[in-house]
This record gives sequence, structure tokens and C-alpha cells, in this order.
Amino acid sequence: MFEKLFPQYILKALNLTPINKINEIRIRENKAIIVTISNKSYFLSQEGLTGKLEKAIIAEKFLIDEIVKRACENSVYAFSNQIREGFITTQGGIRIGLGGEGVYENKSLKTLKNINSLSIRIPREVKGCAIKILEYLFKQDFLNTLIISPPGAGKTTLIRDIIYQLSQKNYCYNILLVDERFEIANCFNGLATLDVGNFCDILSGVSKRYAFENGIRSLRPDIIVTDEISNLSDYDSILYACNSGVNILASIHAKTIDDLKYKKDFESILKNKVFSRFIVLSSRDGPGTIEAIYDENLRCISY
Repeated sequence: MFEKLFPQYILKALNLTPINKINEIRIRENKAIIVTISNKSYFLSQEGLTGKLEKAIIAEKFLIDEIVKRACENSVYAFSNQIREGFITTQGGIRIGLGGEGVYENKSLKTLKNINSLSIRIPREVKGCAIKILEYLFKQDFLNTLIISPPGAGKTTLIRDIIYQLSQKNYCYNILLVDERFEIANCFNGLATLDVGNFCDILSGVSKRYAFENGIRSLRPDIIVTDEISNLSDYDSILYACNSGVNILASIHAKTIDDLKYKKDFESILKNKVFSRFIVLSSRDGPGTIEAIYDENLRCISY
């Protein structure tokens, strides 16, 4: 997974760690490299993981530039659209978030330059993690469902497994996956690198507005799945889909059900009871901890 991404001295250090359990690697210019495993962070040293800063490998600018070049397969231009959006998705589904300086042209963001930090997130398929909640997502038909989760608490993994489990149980829904940031199916060169079952069409790297409006017309979905709704345009797209007879599975960044009440422009979604199920996640017992499930009246129906 990491062979093409990291130079040999970093790869050697990573191979001294429980590499198959790594969730995230943070690389910041002139700072210690940090590896996260099960919500616990460690410094990366030449001997593997350590809690001692003085032993940590310090990331220099050339390392960041080298990783970006490798992630783009030596063609940064080919990945310019992703870089402008602040991320790169690599073969194998690794997603690299970028920190740096914005370059504007005619008041529009053109690209990022002087990249100085990388958040390297390793996707994990956890098949079966959605089974215990699946029964709550149906009343004759699939219910509009919103997953509420802070960053890093497993919402994308849960969404992916819901799609997979629907396929495994032969619910023959036509599912349109709007994978705006290549996180759910992790498409590379048009092919999903993570399993989203047999009934899923994927639109990657496009806006939710485009995907909802054009996807409904051209792909005839029964369910649209999308990650990280956040603004009025996203909410309008969801209302458009619901008014077109399409069901929704989506996620939103928040810690609790009460946080939704303070989300700007989200009042109409709650008032109109667009969602019939709200699933609250946390990392209390590790990513994917299900704190509670609520109905359309925000009444808790399961812990």
C-alpha cells in the first residue's frame, strides 16, 4: 500500500509498526511525523513508533514534495483539480489532505502551492459494521438516513458498509453514490478500489448539485448516497432528490443530535422531517461507536 508513496527510509520505519492498523499519518514541514492507530498518536522513529519526541523523524520540505509527486504519479498537472480542492486520492484509496497556500486567479482559487502539511488517511473496509443498525433503516422501504459524526469517527466506513450490506442482502435498489472527494468507493481511474456492492453507480469528483440533478435524470436511482453535507446548496440538493421520489443516505459533521439545531440553513431539513433516521457516531470505544439512533421527531429509539 505504501511502497509507491514513501521513500525508502520512511517505508523502512513504517514497516516496524503495526502497519495494517494505521489510520492516519501526519507529515508537517519541520515537525515530527505522527502516526495514529485506533485514536492514539505516536511519533515515527527509525525504530518504529515512539513516545519520545527526540527520537522522532522530522519531516523536511523535500519529503513533502516527494510524497506529493509520487501520489500524483509524477504528473501534478493531472491531479490539479483535486489539489485545488485540497486533497489527492492515490491508487489503493489512500487520501492525502493538503495544507499550503492558495493561488487565486480572477478571484477564483486556481491551485495550492508551497504545500507544507499532509494528512494521509488510510481507508479501512470494516465489513459487517452496519449490520446491527440495518433493521432501523427500514419501514417497508429504505428510510432517509443521516449519519452524525465528528471527523474521524467512522462515518465513511459505516456508509460504505451500509451500501455493501444492501447489496449482500439483495435489496435491489439502484444506488447512486456521490463520492465528491473519492472517499467512499475510492475510485482510481474510474474503478472503485473499495467494495460498494453490485447495485451501485458512482459519480466521483463532481459537486453534489451536479450529481443530484444529472444523476436523477440519467441513472434513475432509488437511493442517493453522499458524504459530508455542509451548506445550503447541499441541503437544496437533498430536498430536490426527496421531491423527486429518491431516498437519501448522507452524513454530516456534528458531535450530537442537538448540534444539528444550530447548523446554519439546516432548520428546514429538521422542520420538514426530511430524515427519518439519525445515527450518532463517536470514537468513544474506537471509530464507529454508535451512540444512539433517533427517529424523525428526534426521539431516541436505540442506544
